[in-house]
Amino acid sequence: MDPVHLLIDQATADDAERLAELAAVTFPLACPASSRPEDIKHHITTELSPARFRLYLADPGKKLLCLRDGDRLIAYSMIIEGDPTDAGVLASLSTFPTMELSKFYVHPDHHGRGQAALLMQATLETAAGKRAAAVWLGTNDENHRAVRFYEKHGFIKVGVKTFRLGAGVENDFILELTLPERS
Repeated sequence: MDPVHLLIDQATADDAERLAELAAVTFPLACPASSRPEDIKHHITTELSPARFRLYLADPGKKLLCLRDGDRLIAYSMIIEGDPTDAGVLASLSTFPTMELSKFYVHPDHHGRGQAALLMQATLETAAGKRAAAVWLGTNDENHRAVRFYEKHGFIKVGVKTFRLGAGVENDFILELTLPERS
């Protein structure tokens, strides 16, 4: 793929349908094999629908970035301003102010091509531009590919938390990255 055709920009309400379509492909890949298909489907329907993405996009405390190849949306990320409200997550973190990297997904056809690294760089630059000193995220403890990717980009495991997926409860690692100080 020619990197000249790649573009990273901020998502708009016009992207809600395509974001939901991409989320329906990518979210199941982040779930452990033990996750119930009906729980995954419920999460996609309730949390990753076009309507939900429109709400995310309308919220000034959330920033969604899109990685595009021409007209095709191939990856997205979402960061959330503010310290976490979950006491366990808050106690695990060491650097403030922080932002949550709530979503970071790449279409499987684009895994291993370096494109996720481009989106990560842009996402971290966006967080730093919002004056965050750190970024944190939760990722399933069985999602080894994601954990390796985040660690490669400087995130370190600082704790664990749970994630409700339908009727099930999943275990997530909490990872944190302290951003370089800006001059």
